[in-house]
Amino acid sequence: MFTSVKTPMRELTIRSVILGGVITLVFTAANVYLGLKVGLTFATAIPAAVISMSVLRYFRDHSIVENNIVQTIASAAGTLSAIIFVLPGLVMIGWWTGFPYWETVAVCALGGILGVMYSIPLRRALVTGSDLPYPEGVAAAEVLKVGDVAGQEPGAADANRGGMRAIVVGAVGAAVFSLLGSLKLISTEVAFAFRVGPGASMMGASLSLALIGVGHLVGIAVGIAMLVGLVISFFVVLPVRTSGTDLSGDLLDAVGGVFSADVRMVGAGAIAVAAVWTLLTIIGPILKGIMDAAASARQRRSGQEVDVTERDIPIQYVGLTIVVAMIPIGWLLWDFLSGTALVGSAAGILVVSVIFVFVIGLVVAGVCGYMAGLIGSSNSPISGVGVLVVLFAALLIKVTHGPAESSSQTEALIAYTLFTAAVVFGVATISNDNLQDLKTGQLVGATPWKQQVALVIGVLFGSAIIPPILELMHTAFGFQGAPGAGENALAAPQAALLSTLAKGVFGGDLNWALIGLGGAIGAGVIVVDEVLKRTTTSLKLPPLAVGMGMYLPMSLTLIIPIGAILGLLYDRWAMRDAVDGERKKRLGILLATGLIVGESLYGVVFAGIVGATGEDSPLAIVGDGLGNWMQVIGVIVFILFVGGLYRYVKKLASAPAPEISKK
Repeated sequence: MFTSVKTPMRELTIRSVILGGVITLVFTAANVYLGLKVGLTFATAIPAAVISMSVLRYFRDHSIVENNIVQTIASAAGTLSAIIFVLPGLVMIGWWTGFPYWETVAVCALGGILGVMYSIPLRRALVTGSDLPYPEGVAAAEVLKVGDVAGQEPGAADANRGGMRAIVVGAVGAAVFSLLGSLKLISTEVAFAFRVGPGASMMGASLSLALIGVGHLVGIAVGIAMLVGLVISFFVVLPVRTSGTDLSGDLLDAVGGVFSADVRMVGAGAIAVAAVWTLLTIIGPILKGIMDAAASARQRRSGQEVDVTERDIPIQYVGLTIVVAMIPIGWLLWDFLSGTALVGSAAGILVVSVIFVFVIGLVVAGVCGYMAGLIGSSNSPISGVGVLVVLFAALLIKVTHGPAESSSQTEALIAYTLFTAAVVFGVATISNDNLQDLKTGQLVGATPWKQQVALVIGVLFGSAIIPPILELMHTAFGFQGAPGAGENALAAPQAALLSTLAKGVFGGDLNWALIGLGGAIGAGVIVVDEVLKRTTTSLKLPPLAVGMGMYLPMSLTLIIPIGAILGLLYDRWAMRDAVDGERKKRLGILLATGLIVGESLYGVVFAGIVGATGEDSPLAIVGDGLGNWMQVIGVIVFILFVGGLYRYVKKLASAPAPEISKK
């Protein structure tokens, strides 16, 4: 077990801040481009940790906690790039003609800093006092620890033998498989539609080794819960919603359209109910965390020694920062309102909006942190939270303002709703990532307050970088549906969805029945979960994981449960060895870590190639002539890769120490 750092080590240093800032520039640019193009971003913590170790190893007195600071800064900024899921909506509805620099900086920075502050008391409730798996936080910690042991503590090699090799083999395997997909030698996506009575459904999977790794790390309970959500959405709700609709033409496109427009709304409703329930269940630990943080601050002021791993930014400073932040947020919202058709009711709207940011920000921070703890930041349905934030904001603003008296008022209400939601979305994106970073810090013995300062620095780096990158993308490509968009316009799918929802609320044509249906399903899952907890010792059905399984595309949710099953089988095999079982089990964790590392690093490189060439498939050497056979080949190769990697690690785990050391 890794113990906390007892001797002072270099941690929050100038060189760690500079290196974190440089990595931030590259990763944020890549995330903004991919997010706008396909609606996906990648977690930057692990690639940043790998790069940091590669660079800082050439400096004297580098340490594991200093590397942790670098990945903290880079991951915070990279995650903040998810703000692109909202802000482009203002361009798409024609309200903005570009991205005003300081206004965009302020939205990102204020929302991000609030996210950091809200996550500080959550650390004690959801990290140190919780059994949530935090797959990416654990993976980043394993990368840092194995790298540190390999480079600085050769005496510990026997206890960790094979660890670095498991990570490297997993990373190389994942990167090679991703490269094969980029070369178009195999398909890394499998999807097909089929009839179900009068309706239809679809099957799909993203052949991603990283998702196998995530499944291994999150465990079987979360995997099964996501599978239950998948079954509800794709084999119950989707066939019902497609019955009676026009399914002529491409069946897969038609079914996919119904899923995006209708079924995801059902999933959002389930997430909403599960999120409220989750918040109610963790409110006690959150309050205890706040009291513990206050007690720790009092102990330090009185001169008592507090372990470095328990030193947060003092809670009174956290509270003061949150309250003070409401002043520039209020000014920012007022500045947006001034000059619009809403000036007559601006005071009431402004008061409601500031209260909304203050209260819902905390709720969103808790929910997003919990979701990240369940399945990781990369796979957390942050856009689902965005759906709920936009809906709630639109309803409050509509009630406060009353019926729109003109089309100009309706347009202003839609734009203001998106702008207000963007601030809260900044809170969501950062809290979705911060607790992963704080989990990594806990596992490597970092000082929480230094890491929290690094998180703020990362937010400021990202806030400064995101606006010019957004403006570049807007100028070079434009956004689909926006005025003047060209044929190569970026889809910005989440921003388009949230804009449509805001229009639906103020236009009165939103289908609330779908969200209500999802809420009812979510309530039913909560009842089942509570019954299982009270009648069994090990079975549970996490409601939020079920909601995520309903909301996310099957391409993501199908592979995670498969990874969870493989992880369970591997762990059972490892624990048959009563003497060396824990080391064997840890090698499985390190393999899963490597799978995430390899695909993440490759994603960074490939995003750079796409951005430099301007082509969707710059590495393709084979066309689409093989059609569906490419999917079959992809599945076969994927199975061979997964089976081969697990077999290799089993062999590595079973090898005696001398054999490994000679290799």
